[in-house]
Amino acid sequence: QVQLVESGGGLVQPGGSLRLSCAASGIIFSIYAMGWYRQAPGKERELVAVITDRGITDYADSVKGRFTISRDNAKNTVHLQMNSLKAEDTAVYYCNAGTYYSGTQHPGYWGQGTQVTVSS
Repeated sequence: QVQLVESGGGLVQPGGSLRLSCAASGIIFSIYAMGWYRQAPGKERELVAVITDRGITDYADSVKGRFTISRDNAKNTVHLQMNSLKAEDTAVYYCNAGTYYSGTQHPGYWGQGTQVTVSS
């Protein structure tokens, strides 16, 4: 049974930082492209960051320079370090294990999501 379990969300003030983690089980983690998506109220889910099986990273323009995705294949985990957070980063953040081709991640398995709220 495939499980992706996110953690690390919460309430943070503008300009603050959070580190999200996603622990995977039931898959051969190292062969998957891992992505972080987010969905704000009333908006479509969007890809925030991806790291391929070879460690190549890509980011949405809105988070470049502020967010960093990383993976630890030994621990079957992927992280999203979020710095200089803005109110518009408020959303439910989802972890995904999928494939990467044609310049983007193609989602496969989803986690349950973790809420990130940026507010003073």
